[in-house]
Amino acid sequence: MVTPVRPSDPHTDRDPLVIGGRRFRSRLMTGTGKYPSLQAMQASLAASACEIVTVAVRRVQSQAAGHEGLMDAIDWTRIWMLPNTAGCATAEEAIRVARLGRELAKLAGQEDNTFVKLEVIPDTKHLLPDPFGTLEAAEQLVKEGFTVLPYINADPLLAKRLEEAGCATVMPLGSPIGSGQGIRNAANIALIIENATVPVVVDAGIGVPSEAAQAMEMGADALLINSAIALAGDPPAMARAMALAAEAGRTAFHAGRLPVRGQASASSPSAGRVGS
Repeated sequence: MVTPVRPSDPHTDRDPLVIGGRRFRSRLMTGTGKYPSLQAMQASLAASACEIVTVAVRRVQSQAAGHEGLMDAIDWTRIWMLPNTAGCATAEEAIRVARLGRELAKLAGQEDNTFVKLEVIPDTKHLLPDPFGTLEAAEQLVKEGFTVLPYINADPLLAKRLEEAGCATVMPLGSPIGSGQGIRNAANIALIIENATVPVVVDAGIGVPSEAAQAMEMGADALLINSAIALAGDPPAMARAMALAAEAGRTAFHAGRLPVRGQASASSPSAGRVGS
């Protein structure tokens, strides 16, 4: 049995993750797709101690394979639903699905849930988000009172434009969805983190816990990890490992790393050595 991770970082309580005015202890968000079974998903969510779970609105509504019974399989009194607009190729589609997602959250008993993970992805081969459609949809959804969490390429200028439009976070990809390539856009993500005044959530591409820790050590506020957990040989064990990595990375970020030097620096003082 995998023991759930309970955030123990002393910074968790005094520096919580705040999105749209809502406070969260866990900085690991997870998903509901690609698991071998609903039971594996349930065990993984428990092991991760996550508090935000993303749900593909279209797949739930259509009862797509792997999503039958999903709504009943999650304790929505403990987990905050993050409906997403996966499968939408245009801004118009994404806006329509976001509205359906808000109703889905209400059906789960979350009457005040206005969150939406905004995805506008016309590219079915590489699954890269459309920056123009994303900005267009985000501006409209913010006007309609949504708490918008946009999934984007690691583009610092677009991230700032979305923030100025009223988005609650920005969610740059580490590398393409489901690729497991890790953080391939570190320099741009670092710029986004440096300039953002809203939480930065690294989403997509993380494959192993060391990459999750790397993103958090850079100063990311949270992670969204699905494929690396769901497609692992032991999903609950990987979920726990990712949660530990997120916590370790955040703690390290607060602690502050030693400066990188161009040469060695002895850890023991030279004074007082025998024979000196």
